[in-house]
Amino acid sequence: MKKDPAMQIQDYWVFGEYGGVNPSIEDASTFTFLSAEKMQELFQHEVEGCFLYSRHLNPTVHYLAQSLALLEDTESAQITSSGMAAISCAVLQICSAGDEILSSRTIYGGTYALFKNFLPKFNINTTFVNFLDLEEVRNAITPRTKILYTEAISNPLLEVANIPELSKIAKEHNLTLIVDNTFSPMILQPHKLGADIVVHSLTKFINGASDCVGGAICANHDFVVNLKDVHFGAAMLLGPTMDSIRAAGILKNLRTLHIRIKQHSKNAQFIAEKLTEMGFRVFYPGLPNHPQHELMKQMMNLDYGFGGMVTFDCKTPQTANSLMLKMQENKVGYFAVSLGFYKTLFSAPGLSTSSEISPEEQERIGLSPGLVRMSVGLDNHIEETWERILKSIREVCPEKA
Repeated sequence: MKKDPAMQIQDYWVFGEYGGVNPSIEDASTFTFLSAEKMQELFQHEVEGCFLYSRHLNPTVHYLAQSLALLEDTESAQITSSGMAAISCAVLQICSAGDEILSSRTIYGGTYALFKNFLPKFNINTTFVNFLDLEEVRNAITPRTKILYTEAISNPLLEVANIPELSKIAKEHNLTLIVDNTFSPMILQPHKLGADIVVHSLTKFINGASDCVGGAICANHDFVVNLKDVHFGAAMLLGPTMDSIRAAGILKNLRTLHIRIKQHSKNAQFIAEKLTEMGFRVFYPGLPNHPQHELMKQMMNLDYGFGGMVTFDCKTPQTANSLMLKMQENKVGYFAVSLGFYKTLFSAPGLSTSSEISPEEQERIGLSPGLVRMSVGLDNHIEETWERILKSIREVCPEKA
């Protein structure tokens, strides 16, 4: 029987460990030493429990890192100042000039731009393939490939990666499998399913308040130590540091993640089913007609549902934009990017969070210009929210009434 990830986090906190019920915030950029030898030792290699400088390690940020490692069942974790920083540091710690990344073609637009436009400046190139076709993945691997990169549930098409099978392929070819689990914390635990590294944007569901930006890299102890190496560590040398006060806030919000994820999923399932009944093309892993519905059920922690994200197709960007503005007017939620907030957020990914992907590539992967991506909120009476959505649809799409 799998251990509930919420209990893993709670088990970490023991009575009297910090004195207060919350750990004290270490609001310091640098730390003192009682001997020159100890400082010299720390510059040479990692010393457990020893702090040098907050770009290297801060106690408060370290508490958050330990919690994220427990959440993903990895040995260790590194906290970064954004999700993109987590992805960039993980990739640059592994890849050198001449290496290649093999990536899923349906990923967040910022990640796509990093791989497609930025990393080639350092002679690190990426091939994008359909990760749902495992044979296509195998055939795209070359002697230069170092990383398989995918999202557990993809942004914005909500495709579900077959992590166990991708792990087998990675191991066969001595590759590192990196999985972005931003859309499905607690629902999926990619490391348990075979991923080597799990990355997160803490900005989204994990923090849940839309008041900060942060990221995490969850991996084995050696990889995280290498990230912080003062001579060669990507996290140390690129400097994506999180402030200790912000880390303390995320740590507090993390404690309610299990409750929030259940409610996000419950509400999203309801909305997805209602939209389907109205005849929209709906993307949601909790629907039986979703291509990876059965795969998702095999991999997931069943208590947490299928996630808080729903995508549906309004066919044209004009209809999508009109509907979202009408939903904002009717107090469904906010016309805004990002996700994981207590209020419902909605945007047209083809024109926003996936706009870095060319129109031709969007068409090839099935990303309609009329898609609406909804991060369904924590509404206590989702039936009332649906009535507001229905009113908006009837005002913008009378043919659906």
